[in-house]
Amino acid sequence: MEAINWFWFISYVLVLVGLSAYSLHRLGIIVLYLKHSRKKPIAKSTFEELPVVTVQLPVFNERHVVKRLLKAVSEMDYPVEKLQVQFLDDSTDDTTEIAREECERLSAQGFDVDFIHRTDRSGFKAGALENGMKRAKGEFIFILDADFVPKKEVLMEMIHHFTDERVGLIQTRWGHLNRTFNLLTRVQAMFLDGHLELEQTARNRSGRFFTFNGTAGIWRKSCIEDAGGWEHDTLTEDMDLSYRAQLKGWKFIFLNEVETPAELPVDMNGFKNQQHRWTKGSIQVCKKVLPAIWKSKFPLYVKMEATAHLTANFAYLLLFLLLFLIFPNQKFQPDMPGWAQQLIYLPIMFFGMSSILFFYVTSQKALRPDSWLGELKYLPLLIALGIGMSVNNAKAVIEAIFNRESGFVRTPKYGDSAQTGGTVQKRTGSYKAHKSITPLVEFLFGCFFLFVVADALATGNLVSFIFLLPFPIGFLYTSLASLAGILLESGVGRKKSPLSASSSK
Repeated sequence: MEAINWFWFISYVLVLVGLSAYSLHRLGIIVLYLKHSRKKPIAKSTFEELPVVTVQLPVFNERHVVKRLLKAVSEMDYPVEKLQVQFLDDSTDDTTEIAREECERLSAQGFDVDFIHRTDRSGFKAGALENGMKRAKGEFIFILDADFVPKKEVLMEMIHHFTDERVGLIQTRWGHLNRTFNLLTRVQAMFLDGHLELEQTARNRSGRFFTFNGTAGIWRKSCIEDAGGWEHDTLTEDMDLSYRAQLKGWKFIFLNEVETPAELPVDMNGFKNQQHRWTKGSIQVCKKVLPAIWKSKFPLYVKMEATAHLTANFAYLLLFLLLFLIFPNQKFQPDMPGWAQQLIYLPIMFFGMSSILFFYVTSQKALRPDSWLGELKYLPLLIALGIGMSVNNAKAVIEAIFNRESGFVRTPKYGDSAQTGGTVQKRTGSYKAHKSITPLVEFLFGCFFLFVVADALATGNLVSFIFLLPFPIGFLYTSLASLAGILLESGVGRKKSPLSASSSK
């Protein structure tokens, strides 16, 4: 029996050590950010004559946001004669008609508009971008997803950095149009702020590998071509191309001072599908490019950080394993002094929790110096949501490991309704997020951890009770929010017109 107790204990500690390694990496990112964040990029010079820019707008079934997108593009402060607008439409609903009408209106205003509609969706977004490249007139390509609303001055703030011929990409920081819409969007904003403000700034300005975020960035066309072009073998074509281009020696710039606002998913199913795609795609890219990184001539510290970055989502597998080890470890303790257990547990817990706290506090303080304290009340929910997403994201990691193919599932967007809350529920039926049995699994975990925390409280183990409380909260939140969304879609969907289209096609 004592051997079994030691088995549970050692397994539990090993998983915690693995998670702590990624926590230490997060702390390392904070150090790099604090050291390098003030190194604001400065353009080498300015263009005497502005170059032609092709604005690529890859779209699939986005009826609620295409008008807003095209209006924002038409208002950008850049000479009309130097702009080409490519509307890359893969839609299967009335988005095509809406967009065609808007594009014709822009053409009448003097814009060079290239409307490209595909019916096969081969390669999904990467395929659309690759197809558009064949007819792109610009030396530089500005990519915008359908839910982004570029500011008027965005191109002028970016373009002159390309006077350095080594620069292949310039990425702006995402903003959030609907950050305060609901609890989910508030927490998502914190997640993304941590990634964009801290991770991207730290990596780029300290000389590490840096990745395009798929949108709100501008590429040098020759850089894309030199790196091998857009490829379709991963779900994160942006990350894939970024690593291939930097391995070729191209320089990237992250302008965290330039914000390009976008819409966050307002419903749990849309958020899960987005996270599943990003998680799975990152592991696919990891398998694809990590060997080339280690064979390259980059310094060891750059290779190590790239490895931590590309393998970061394996932490979800470790977290998933932890779910099965927590209760046995509580009930079957090996015969050892309490102080010895605490000597093992406390450093691990400290690095794990402190890294999360410092990471998101630092990002909020940097972006919202006057109101960051008010954001901290959402940190407990952020931790709970991260735990609740472990089943969804661990599933994505496993699919990537075993090469299970899946399509590019779009994230539903609702336009102005996602900012005001006025008619989102009326719009959810037209664009349903991809569904799975994951919410039922999450609900079972939620019920199980309710029992675990109740048992900890009943036995007087207050430390375990506090530590484990985010588990049932996270799983019940993600599962019940998903199930509520499915019920809402089912109820609304029966009343929709034949124009309604599933987003999973």
